[in-house]
Amino acid sequence: MVVDSTPEGGKPVKHVQSLAIAALALALSVGVPHAYAAGPGGQGPANGKLDRHLQHILQAGPTGKSTSIIVHFKRGQDWTVYQHLLQQGAKVTAYYPRLHALAVTVSDGDLANLAGNADVTDVSTDAKVQATGGPGGPGGPGGPGGPGGLGQAPADTLRADLGLDAATVVDGSGIGVALIDSGLQPSADIDASRITAFYDFTRGGILTTPSDHFGHGTHVAGLIGGTGAESGGQYAGVAPGVDFVVCKVLKGNGAGDTSNVIAALQFITANKDALGVQVVNMSLGHPPYEDAATDPLDQAVEQAVQAGLIVVTSAGNYGVNPQTGQVGYAGIAVPGNAPDALTVGAAMTQDTTTRTDDRVAPYSSRGPTWYDGFAKPDVVAPGNMLASDAAPGSYLLNELTALSTPHPGQSAMHLLVGENYMKLCGTSMAAGVTTGVVALMLQAHELVEPNTPQLTAHAVKAILEFTATSLSDDSGNPYDPLTQGAGEINGAGAVALGEAIDTTRPVGSYWLMSPVTPSTTTADGQTWNWTQNIVWGSNIVWGSSVYTNSSAWANNIVWGNNVVWGSNIVWGNNVVWGNNIVWGENIVWGNNIVWGENIVWGENIVWGNNIVWGAVPSF
Repeated sequence: MVVDSTPEGGKPVKHVQSLAIAALALALSVGVPHAYAAGPGGQGPANGKLDRHLQHILQAGPTGKSTSIIVHFKRGQDWTVYQHLLQQGAKVTAYYPRLHALAVTVSDGDLANLAGNADVTDVSTDAKVQATGGPGGPGGPGGPGGPGGLGQAPADTLRADLGLDAATVVDGSGIGVALIDSGLQPSADIDASRITAFYDFTRGGILTTPSDHFGHGTHVAGLIGGTGAESGGQYAGVAPGVDFVVCKVLKGNGAGDTSNVIAALQFITANKDALGVQVVNMSLGHPPYEDAATDPLDQAVEQAVQAGLIVVTSAGNYGVNPQTGQVGYAGIAVPGNAPDALTVGAAMTQDTTTRTDDRVAPYSSRGPTWYDGFAKPDVVAPGNMLASDAAPGSYLLNELTALSTPHPGQSAMHLLVGENYMKLCGTSMAAGVTTGVVALMLQAHELVEPNTPQLTAHAVKAILEFTATSLSDDSGNPYDPLTQGAGEINGAGAVALGEAIDTTRPVGSYWLMSPVTPSTTTADGQTWNWTQNIVWGSNIVWGSSVYTNSSAWANNIVWGNNVVWGSNIVWGNNVVWGNNIVWGENIVWGNNIVWGENIVWGENIVWGNNIVWGAVPSF
């Protein structure tokens, strides 16, 4: 399939056209070069060009089994590489002109030959992606942790915890959100008129009737923009006025292929203006197998941001060992490791409107990113045991119904809220909440300054980080930046700062139209100071940098790359950023990477020099 078809007559195409040989022969490759290099821990694909998963397959020896991969090639070599693949007996399933790549199924015995092709630059696994939210006991998806807040939430707890109240006039109207997920089932909360297009990329990108057999996308969409009509407004989303363009990439079991996610994102990027999309939500991911600079899904995210989209991603739910409950670092999933993504971890609000008891969820993935050493997540947001829309008949609703039914010798988990809502945990939910706040920011800015340039993805990220509030653990110690990023998002503060910015001011000038107070008072009467810092790549920038229109906020700048903010920065008491990075007492990031004693993410996946490949957890 060709995934960046141009809309005919200014309207979205009705399907993604099938790949033809002539399309490859005539294609003009227009792409974006890599604008960032691997960090001090970057190791890149070995064996010529293969990622770590494919290296493992190659080392194990040929079995005759087929392997799904994504092949990057040199510019102008589309046809040559295509012919080479056909000669190998490969099956080409998708063509990505902007990425200079093909999705291919080959025999595992042909990997070495393909990696040796001079026209091929990188070979990546067409990894299985999973939704990053699901049912959970106390603490999160499927495992132990901390308090989970299992009671039914009081009215409008979510918006109140974000600092939003009845006086908040913006609701996201006029903002288009692309939901790349398992689908979206229309309801009174999100009626069909607000779903402006529904493309099923599990079936080639056809334009079809909205549905959601898994139920994850519907829940995320409800957090973004449900009206709460089926609950008398009690379970309204953050921005109930947004419209949705939905790309179904996850099947009824919550799993999907990276190649389909890329196809959806490239399609949205190419057609964003015709589709009316400003923000993309991607509450899904897979473990990283290579540097962000060569990972095809990360590259697609980078291109989307450079094209003017704001891409919100989940950090992943690999923050805690499910067997031991031990919290670990470096579990950021793809595409949350993309520098320009707005990567969100999960906070637990305990179903209260105060932030005093908010904590970072144990399962929420910590940074740094595995190969590159990028500081992630960017922020955290409410994501634990959140009530939102349930898709009737969906897999998740059926699972939660079973979990909520008492059985002899077992206690029921109260995961259903009435007939129309269910509670899920995960960084998926946190990303959905953040997407809603981003929509409010964009609308607020447009209302104050109509017909001026939109806030860029970098400006939005900087505002969210700058206005965030710092969280502390049960002992009162602030979480480190690799756990909470810049802090927990503050919806009221982000909207206030966003609408105060004049995007027409020249670069280098002060761009606030009116002064802002760097604090927010929440519904419980407490006043919270903004962190007033920005996590820029591997540095923390302190002070009032966001008050100036900086070149750093441009779309063509990679977040954290080649921007000098001031003097050398030491992060905390025991972390030094330089050619070598030391993390605490027992973690050294350099040519050799040692993370504590053992790093185990998920059920049986070890990320490190020795990688055990097994089942990725479902949520």
